[in-house]
Amino acid sequence: MAAGSPLESLQEEATCPVCLEYFTAPVTLECGHNFCRACISQCWEGPNPTASCPQCRKPVQQRHLRPNRQLANMAELVKRLSLQAAKGAGGDGVCGEHQEALKLFCEEDQTPICVECDRSKAHCAHTVVPIEEAAQEYKVKLRKDIALLNRVRKKISKVTSKEQNKAKEWEKIAMYQKQQTLSEFEKLQWFLNEEKELALQRLEEARGERLKKLNETVSKLSQQISSLQQLITELENKCTQSASELLQDVKGTLARSEQMKQQQPDLSAVELTAVCRAPGMLEMLSRFTVDVTLDPDTAHPRLVLSEDRKRVRRGDARQDLPQNPERFDPCPCVLGAERLTGGRCYWEVEVGDTSEWDLGVCMESVRRKGKGKYSPMKGVWAVRLRNGEYKACTSPPTPLPVSARPGRVGVFLDYEAGEVSFYNVTDRSHLFTFTHTFSGPLRPYFSPRNNARGANAAPLTICPLPALSVGISVPDSDLVAQPNLKA
Repeated sequence: MAAGSPLESLQEEATCPVCLEYFTAPVTLECGHNFCRACISQCWEGPNPTASCPQCRKPVQQRHLRPNRQLANMAELVKRLSLQAAKGAGGDGVCGEHQEALKLFCEEDQTPICVECDRSKAHCAHTVVPIEEAAQEYKVKLRKDIALLNRVRKKISKVTSKEQNKAKEWEKIAMYQKQQTLSEFEKLQWFLNEEKELALQRLEEARGERLKKLNETVSKLSQQISSLQQLITELENKCTQSASELLQDVKGTLARSEQMKQQQPDLSAVELTAVCRAPGMLEMLSRFTVDVTLDPDTAHPRLVLSEDRKRVRRGDARQDLPQNPERFDPCPCVLGAERLTGGRCYWEVEVGDTSEWDLGVCMESVRRKGKGKYSPMKGVWAVRLRNGEYKACTSPPTPLPVSARPGRVGVFLDYEAGEVSFYNVTDRSHLFTFTHTFSGPLRPYFSPRNNARGANAAPLTICPLPALSVGISVPDSDLVAQPNLKA
């Protein structure tokens, strides 16, 4: 029923301003206001001899109450009209037992009741509130749930968008891996064509599998969004219903809403990891293995080198060593003794469980003193591990698609081609390739980084030459170990 209708106006006129019920034996005061006889008598009880109108506060000199029979008749008529109107609207606004309007709501039984029900033994000990007040309270709860469910929906929509973007990122990574695979086969022409096709086939299969999983994840998320939208629509419709309709099964509706609020995005996460493999590539690279040793004159005072100069770790204390110009300080670095001026060179480093490290090559003229981040612009081409993340030391750093933790890392320098490539020997995958036009000598570069109170005490170990090594392509005159033992 629309607000301000004639029936509502009649109901207001036939309602006592004290008890808010239809008038019972109404009386009129001198000021013209009307009240139930029992209500006005109760208002005037007490020691105060001065009576006043509860509505306008005008003093009443004489307690002369005039019965208002016309108002009593009108109240009875309005009461009947209200009951008929409630029945015409569906009958759920009238008590089936007492044929009275459902003006109250029992909190314990979660049901609308009439005034007679409230006086009965079944509800006399229950918490009862006006039905409009109860409806307003539950409407507030429903609106809060709508807001929360909308936030859940937005959260899932945001995750859905990210998952969809992963597919695009995966396409880029797959293309990059494909190009790297083709490049490696072109550089190493003796690889069999069958091996190349196998690597590309595995890449394509992995791409298809990941895209399939991503599509499945997006489909699940879309279903969650649809279910949330249906529940939100149901709650919004509930809020537009009449008080009695809104309160029907409102507890069950809130229970389903609470269950939906607890839902999280149903994800089957697909990590963007490298899947490119080139079987036999590392065996080919081992033909260019060089014997790398560490140069103690370049080692930071906290670095501890083994006697054979094949291992380096971060010590607990700073050593008393000469502050020669070649020594790194404060960066915890050490260089290989070999100066690489041409050809192809390959070596492997055992990193094991070391939690932080840098590996690569650098220019002979790299700055040794002072703080700073090393990058190709500073003459350093390296990869690193920090906080469990593998990155190439570009500017800014480039995340590496590592699918398995490298226990051993391979470094391949093709001086004339201007490339420095890194490989995860553990799963035989390519990590990253730097490109640059080199000039002047290069040196192998190592850094075990922080000791972290013993947590990073494991050494970096240069792996020995393969037993069946067939030599290197670098002339002896270009690969020279020149230790300058001033310590």
